[in-house]
Amino acid sequence: MPSTPPAELIALRSAVAVRERCAQVRDWVAQGRSPHFTLDTDRLDATAAFVAEVTRASYPDLAIPHHSRWRHFSAGEYDRWSALPLARLSAIERARAAVDLTVVSVLLDAGAGSAWRYREAETGIAFTRSEGLAVASFAMFRDGLFSSNPDQPLSVDRTALAGLAPAALAAGFQASERNPLVGLSQRLDLLGRLGAALAARPDLFGANGQPGHLIDAIAAASPAGSIAAADLLGLLLDALASIWPSGLTVEGVALGDAGRHPAARTADRSDGIVPFHKLSQWLAYSLIEPLAQGGVTVVALDGLTGLPEYRNGGLLVDMGVIVPRTPLDPAAPHDVASELIVEWRALTVALLDALREATRRCLGLETLSMSQLLQSGSWSAGRTIALDKRPPDGPPPIAVQADGTVF
Repeated sequence: MPSTPPAELIALRSAVAVRERCAQVRDWVAQGRSPHFTLDTDRLDATAAFVAEVTRASYPDLAIPHHSRWRHFSAGEYDRWSALPLARLSAIERARAAVDLTVVSVLLDAGAGSAWRYREAETGIAFTRSEGLAVASFAMFRDGLFSSNPDQPLSVDRTALAGLAPAALAAGFQASERNPLVGLSQRLDLLGRLGAALAARPDLFGANGQPGHLIDAIAAASPAGSIAAADLLGLLLDALASIWPSGLTVEGVALGDAGRHPAARTADRSDGIVPFHKLSQWLAYSLIEPLAQGGVTVVALDGLTGLPEYRNGGLLVDMGVIVPRTPLDPAAPHDVASELIVEWRALTVALLDALREATRRCLGLETLSMSQLLQSGSWSAGRTIALDKRPPDGPPPIAVQADGTVF
């Protein structure tokens, strides 16, 4: 019989652990113990004012939608989902298809690099970075690349993912030596691992290993047809933690997106570990709307955390809240597992909670969810200030050497 994994390690697969461990790192830096950064939290109000300005420009009525991959699927003001041949599908089949699309697209959404472009045939528009990855993955989904059933092209299943050829994925992304995409081989490996994870959990994904069957599994477990956002993340981490090629594994327990930092002190086997689960949380946020199509309501959204990625983190550096002790060259990358990057990501998570409250006050809103902050302002503000400070492409102030499966 396999031994039961240590409870303290399993507990790291949660948004609660992300928030608690990142707060430990913030306190460590605030105490002046970091060789990498100091904090100037007096700059939070100015940062909030900037985020509020960006928010009002994007959403003048302050009717802010969820932070979701689905915003990218309408890049270039083109409603790609509505253009699909969905009429022949039942309502639940459309909802499952929406979940299928969301899962593969989010898991392919890590840093593309500044050199890569995707030109969409239908619109003629060239997209970059997250929007480009979204539009490219949408086209691959539409064309049935992720389905093994020619009668059901608008779906994703374990067999298609396991058999996906490198050339097919490269062609789908229009990737080549002249149009290099960061981490292409790692993305292919990630999809293969996803296929294996889907096959291993028929209770969640059905006999065919289809992500969309999450709707059925959640509905069967919840007569009320609802699930807390933190529980949704826990479900995803339990099922998918093993897929990350560079994920941290401790004593045989796959922790996924986590790093090590001396501030995270505990008296057990989780000592020194800071979890982030960036793409998994991005997936949880992005599944809110597709699950709703299938009759499942995601509640208690603020159980999730802010996302520790380079636009949110870059905003806090460029606005002077996170202050490098020595100047950092944005062209000299740091390993994603390095203490400096782990610390930067942890500070980003911890400070986004404070930034949300300050931005809420600036906007004069009674409530502002983390999902709304991420959608309306912090990510966009990070891109805006990066373009202003480092034109023409606006790279982040700190470069990361990653494999296409974290940032």
